[in-house]
Amino acid sequence: MADAEVFILPKKHKKKKERKSLPKDDVAEIQHAEEFLIKPESKVAQLDTSQWPLLLKALETLTGALFQRPPLIAAVKRQLRVRTIYESKMIEYDPERRLGIFWVSCEAGTYIRTLCVHLGLLLGVGGQMQELRRVRSGVMSEKDHMVTMHDVLDAQWLYDNHKDESYLRRVVYPLEKLLTSHKRLVMKDSAVNAICYGAKIMLPGVLRYEDGIEVNQEIVVITTKGEAICMAIALMTTAVISTCDHGIVAKIKRVIMERDTYPRKWGLGPKASQKKLMIKQGLLDKHGKPTDSTPATWMQEYVDYSDSAKREVGAKAVKDPQEVAEVVKAPKVVAEVVKAPKRKRESESDETSPQLIKKEKKKKKDKKAKAALESVDDPGDGDSDSTKKKKKKKKIKVEVVSE
Repeated sequence: MADAEVFILPKKHKKKKERKSLPKDDVAEIQHAEEFLIKPESKVAQLDTSQWPLLLKALETLTGALFQRPPLIAAVKRQLRVRTIYESKMIEYDPERRLGIFWVSCEAGTYIRTLCVHLGLLLGVGGQMQELRRVRSGVMSEKDHMVTMHDVLDAQWLYDNHKDESYLRRVVYPLEKLLTSHKRLVMKDSAVNAICYGAKIMLPGVLRYEDGIEVNQEIVVITTKGEAICMAIALMTTAVISTCDHGIVAKIKRVIMERDTYPRKWGLGPKASQKKLMIKQGLLDKHGKPTDSTPATWMQEYVDYSDSAKREVGAKAVKDPQEVAEVVKAPKVVAEVVKAPKRKRESESDETSPQLIKKEKKKKKDKKAKAALESVDDPGDGDSDSTKKKKKKKKIKVEVVSE
């Protein structure tokens, strides 16, 4: 028998993995202190664009106002609309794989999928979007205040169990952070709730205003504590606000604050309180309108600003109250004078309407036809009847004239 050498290899001892013990510090504090962002390199690699100049040219043409129709899978109605592309940059391109990366700054509601299709149509080869990454939205970008969904869960747990809101405040930011780039108007606390109910932003309610406000610019209206009340469109510039003492400053676009967050402060002036008292006494009706028992002084002095005609009358009331009374009465007389010719016109139109004329013509034709038939049957009697009818008509005419 042949001898066989058997080699026994030694067994490898597996090293046990040592578990790293977590630090005793709070996880939230570690995440807040350390930076997890991958910072870009200081030197940006320049692209060799000599091989594909058409691609850059196509990107340049797809800037500015563009027509877009949303794709087949879209959350909005598929109709043609205009969206603006502010800027686009080519970051990277691989000619072998025919994959490129480009950066776009665009208007809200732009479909990048549609933009990629248009880019392929311009190049004549077809194109589609492979991946999309939102780098910035409004003021918020991916470089600041990024948290994970686990952070939100942990922050909520910490607040529910330990009533500690510090972690929650680091994770969830207030809405006002999105509006830091807008020009501001600071309102008095007494005018806040009125604006929440849709009142106009008047100049007497403005406490402070920012420099550089232009007409038709989107601004934010805030309280003295910095809480956003509403978004508005400016109707006055900063220069006009500083020189005027009355007028509408801005038009409300969207109310942000909920109603009755601040107390109601309207209807507390001298006229409004007097009006409420008169309604209680029965001198005015429940809507605040004058009745028979309303004093004449109230009718002359009070100005209802909801009606423009009454506002003009109220402005003149201070000068001469007698003239105002005549002006108020005058429209009734004019209305009566105007109404009278309308009735005449209606009666004339009724009498001379085309339908009545047609009916009368038909009646005359029918009468003539009947008379012709009777004359054929009885020629002697027909003459006598016709003469009698003529005589009767003459008599009726004479009587009408005499009356």
